[in-house]
Amino acid sequence: MRLFRASLILLASVAMAGCDVNSSQDNPGRQAASEWQVDPQQVSAEALRAAVTDPEVKRFYEARNWAAVWDQERTGALTAALSHSVQHGLDHIAFLPATAPEAPAEREAALTKAALDYSNALAHGVIDPRRIWKDYTLAPWKVDVAAGLAKVLEQGKLPAWFNSLAPQTEEYRALSAAYVDYRRRAASQNEAPIQGGDQIHIGDRDPRVPAIVEGLRANGYLPDGEAGQADAKRSGAKQGDAEGQVYTKAISQGVARLQANYGIEDDGIIGPETLEVLNSGPGDRARQLAVNLERRRWLDRRPAATRIDVNTAATFLDYWRDGTHREHRVVVVGQPEWETPQLGSPMYRLVANPSWTVPKSIEEEEIASKGAAYMRANNMVRKGGFIVQEPGPKNSLGQVKFDMRNDKAIYLHDTPAKALFAENERHRSHGCVRVQDAIGFARLLASDDGISADFDKAMATGDEKFVSLKKQIPVRLLYHTAFFDSGAVHLRTDAYGWDEDVAGALRLPQRTRRTLKTRIDDVGP
Repeated sequence: MRLFRASLILLASVAMAGCDVNSSQDNPGRQAASEWQVDPQQVSAEALRAAVTDPEVKRFYEARNWAAVWDQERTGALTAALSHSVQHGLDHIAFLPATAPEAPAEREAALTKAALDYSNALAHGVIDPRRIWKDYTLAPWKVDVAAGLAKVLEQGKLPAWFNSLAPQTEEYRALSAAYVDYRRRAASQNEAPIQGGDQIHIGDRDPRVPAIVEGLRANGYLPDGEAGQADAKRSGAKQGDAEGQVYTKAISQGVARLQANYGIEDDGIIGPETLEVLNSGPGDRARQLAVNLERRRWLDRRPAATRIDVNTAATFLDYWRDGTHREHRVVVVGQPEWETPQLGSPMYRLVANPSWTVPKSIEEEEIASKGAAYMRANNMVRKGGFIVQEPGPKNSLGQVKFDMRNDKAIYLHDTPAKALFAENERHRSHGCVRVQDAIGFARLLASDDGISADFDKAMATGDEKFVSLKKQIPVRLLYHTAFFDSGAVHLRTDAYGWDEDVAGALRLPQRTRRTLKTRIDDVGP
């Protein structure tokens, strides 16, 4: 049975209004402005110099000749802004100390540090992803937070400035709304998990059925009133069965829909994997959404109007041309231990009928033991100390390769293993990205770039030919386990365990790291 890949669909119409994100109960880290009030005229430059230890705070005050800023109005605006940190999945972070310092200069310095830390979190993210993954090369968003803070303090526009720092996309707003909703659900939930036990089939009576129905309804897989209990009795359920404990066809169909979305065999039977999904509560989902809000804050707010984005967690790509969405198609990406890295890397040419120089790691682990007969059967020869697979129908790169500039030997390509695109779980490569209908995609790119004739001529030769793009196409290899599409927020399983890396750096509650256990059926990259 294939291990699951979550594709939980959440309604994206959760309204931010009505969530009461300003209440101290909803955000216990909020502090009253009165506790932090400072009279700037009572804070001397000497006292402020002595109170400041943070380098960024020091630069802020040096630019102001060590003049204090946090009067009553500004302090109120800052504490109000911090009370909205829940909208960004940052409510677990205390930007201000639990208790306001007694000394005015220390309160002044702490307020500035909180303002800078919070604005940096919104503008750039709390953490630097390059400290977690050394090969992370996605372009960041750059803004001078300290200079911006100084400017808006003078203009009296602090609230509007804070609101402008986070991503302003529909996706970010939808992830935010879903986070707030699940966080509130988690705070009020006090339910025991559904217990394990025997499998449950249609017609079985089991005391766990009501909880299963509730879990399906809570996540949109079973509409209210459609558990089919009346049908169960008509179909032969025994007299005396407890109301609602019969596992009906309608319930099984709801389970099958959940299983299909999570990559589990969609047989409608309740087993251990299905129970694990049903027991994933709102707290887990809120945590996942907080991680993905952080990921969005890392990214450039102005991505190229022509680009290709590959979501390696969800295994699909999207192609934009001049700001218009042109194409969406599924892909196969690296399996755990052969993860596709998070790169920003331009595509610069198409390779028709590519040959494949086998990396030494794949040669040693996958090919060396197969012998000369295997190499002859797969059109492989030795050249310059490497195994090279010549162009042809069995070539592991298929009939086209999309060359990219990076030092990781990562690129997009075709594949002879077409059946993998129909799988629910598509983390099955050695790290490169296999594209569904790659020839069709290459022809689309060639047409948009005005090189169709050159590409078709190169393909017709049957030999390896290189066709340069007139204009390079930026490619972003992203890892987003939560995303917004067609009016809904979708969650996917953390195939690589990278959500845990981010959650740990964000000081979110830790969970057992689970990664997919998939197999590679071919030697292709």
